[in-house]
Amino acid sequence: MQAKSFRDVDLHERLLYSAFLILMGVGYLMAMAYLYVSHQMHDGKPGVSIEDIAFSYYGNRSGTRLESAIRGTMSGFLQPEERHTIVAWLQEGGYRPGYEGLVRPIIEQRCLACHGRDIPRAPGQPDLSSYDSVHEVANIDTGMSLLSLLRVSHIHLFGIGMLLFAVGMIFRRAQLAAPLKVTLILLPYLAVAVDILAWFLTKWDPHYAVTVVTAGVVLGGALAAQILISLYQMWWPWRGKIVR
Repeated sequence: MQAKSFRDVDLHERLLYSAFLILMGVGYLMAMAYLYVSHQMHDGKPGVSIEDIAFSYYGNRSGTRLESAIRGTMSGFLQPEERHTIVAWLQEGGYRPGYEGLVRPIIEQRCLACHGRDIPRAPGQPDLSSYDSVHEVANIDTGMSLLSLLRVSHIHLFGIGMLLFAVGMIFRRAQLAAPLKVTLILLPYLAVAVDILAWFLTKWDPHYAVTVVTAGVVLGGALAAQILISLYQMWWPWRGKIVR
């Protein structure tokens, strides 16, 4: 059965579709903002770079897990001088006297609200309540663990898959040349698969970080095209020849 075009749907259906598409578009932008904030500064520089993406999955093999965290995702919870104090302690060997005198007060003030011994923590979130537990993360940073990769991967596959299906069901009403419409519908699914595969490859080889970024750009571009074309044709219907 041929799907109705946008010119054939009534007002309340257009309002429903528009509200959903706008909400999903804003939600996707929020997700991009979160990725920007959580991935930047892994390389010690403002903004997100290929190196930041590589450090997230492959790790910084010249540094420690704790250093990577306080330079990256946790940097906003520390003052610059506090971050420098912890990094200097790590680079000097991470010994107990320096911890007790300099690092422990910072961690107690800034970190234990989320990383205390008795605080419920997500898988992979370390306990920082003692020298021994801090010392466990003062080792070589090998990036995201395999367990975390598997957990995030299945969440993305289910969540983004459902998002793409819902947006695609609306977009199928668009009046476009068939090859272009099929490409825009299938491309984001392919991009998601490549993106997540590239996470695991980047864990093995940091050069695949370029693939992660490329797949993300393709996914975002295809999804944006579906949303914008749908909204345009809903409210400014094409008056020319209908393309099936």
